[in-house]
Amino acid sequence: MDRTEFFGSQVGGESVINYSYTDMPWKLMMWDIRYFFTFSWALPWVLWPVRPCDGGHFDELAFTQQNMWCIFIHSILMVLQLFFILTLPLALLFPVWMVALGMLAFFTLNRLLCLGLNGSTITFESDPKYAPALEEHAHEQWIFLNGVAVGETWLKSNINRLALTFKRPIIGVHNRTTGIIFDVVECLIQRNFGYATSDIRAAYKIIKEKLYNPQYTKVIFILHSQGGIEGGLVLDWLLQELPQDLLSKLEVYTFGNASNHFNNPHRHVDAQVAERKLPRVNTLIPTTITEIPLTDSPVETHSLASRRRLSNGSAYSFEANGRVPTLTTSTSKETSTSRATAYTVPASDRAIAHVEHYAHTTDFVALWGILHFVRNERASPEMPRYIGRVFSRTSPRGGHQFCQHYLNGMFPLARDAKGEFVGCADRNDFMNSTVEVAEKGSEKDDLREAPENSWSLMELAGRQASIIKGGVEVHGSFYEDKDEINDGKVRVKDLSRLWQYRNGRSPPDLPRELRRMTVE
Repeated sequence: MDRTEFFGSQVGGESVINYSYTDMPWKLMMWDIRYFFTFSWALPWVLWPVRPCDGGHFDELAFTQQNMWCIFIHSILMVLQLFFILTLPLALLFPVWMVALGMLAFFTLNRLLCLGLNGSTITFESDPKYAPALEEHAHEQWIFLNGVAVGETWLKSNINRLALTFKRPIIGVHNRTTGIIFDVVECLIQRNFGYATSDIRAAYKIIKEKLYNPQYTKVIFILHSQGGIEGGLVLDWLLQELPQDLLSKLEVYTFGNASNHFNNPHRHVDAQVAERKLPRVNTLIPTTITEIPLTDSPVETHSLASRRRLSNGSAYSFEANGRVPTLTTSTSKETSTSRATAYTVPASDRAIAHVEHYAHTTDFVALWGILHFVRNERASPEMPRYIGRVFSRTSPRGGHQFCQHYLNGMFPLARDAKGEFVGCADRNDFMNSTVEVAEKGSEKDDLREAPENSWSLMELAGRQASIIKGGVEVHGSFYEDKDEINDGKVRVKDLSRLWQYRNGRSPPDLPRELRRMTVE
């Protein structure tokens, strides 16, 4: 049976994990090797389940000529690389010149085989037939960075699948494969030594250019698998260099993230101190933002102020420090009209606008990466945190492949009467499933913000005429069907911002000059 757990950003607590990405690289390497074997039971789920292939030719394991060629080359590479690693100790028995010639021959053959997978281009664009450029999305730029073992064929499938799902053109930055085994070695080097390969540098250059371009008010960065490691390094560089108003354009969404950290610092120390002292207390900006036009998003946008309105016309307004809300009264018709279109936004005060992570609990890469770090408590509150909302799903289809397992399970495609794909289905089991508060698991899950820390729970509390207890960050309200929340439970679609982008739609947003205030 499918089950989804929701994690807010880490808060920290008792001593469980006593290392972080800022430790010495060799220490990190030893921990990674240890946990590689700890989670090795999940290795088959990198490919499993092989069926169904609901995404047709987009799926990595679908029976197509191009996919079969990729699998064939990867099989040869895996055998060669495994043989190479196992025979390395024998090099001590041969002369140096003979070992050097043997290694030269091996790496030459490995490179030639990889050229058959990678091609010669590092950046790609999605096919316009899946998502032509539209004026309404001209202010957005979507960028994808792929994961392990992805060649040119699979990268094109990934970005075309994203384009069809969200109806936006996608730029793909190619994290080139060198074979599955060598890709894992590269992950260890990138993750523990912070080494930036050419694709990391290319992604950084592209994203930086897009953020500086005044045409774009949103830059959406989607990462999968090893792409989470590389994207995390890109973000580290961006956080060091870029002004805060440019960083506030950025939104990051990851799937099966393999990284050991994800940074998104507070902009002010007061917000950080308040979060540490009172992680479950509301922290909102002092006033509501008025006269914000509604978008044509599929989700209904409600005014928090209007939901909090009392019978005498009074409405709640919150103090910036998150203390008990005070009561203000609006009597004029003008004020009432303004309140009816008002938003209440969070003051969690972070540099990057939005960060969301999606993971399967049976995905080896996610277990070795994001889930290991968000489900454990930190030895010290001073240790770096893994920032972002995390949706952890337990499902029989919970593998690692981007299209076949993640997108098909979380953003499945719809077909027309002729059987052709037309975009993202408006309903699916994952998005309609109720969210559970993350409990203590096998790794002693970390204390973290409750699922009330979402847009939807603030709206739910408003409808129930009650004040939410616990830490809540709110960006308006996000419900499609009022009847679906009468049971008092929150569904994944009520929390997922990425879901609001499907089929060319958009979540309600604030004016650009206020976007810095709406980070989480």
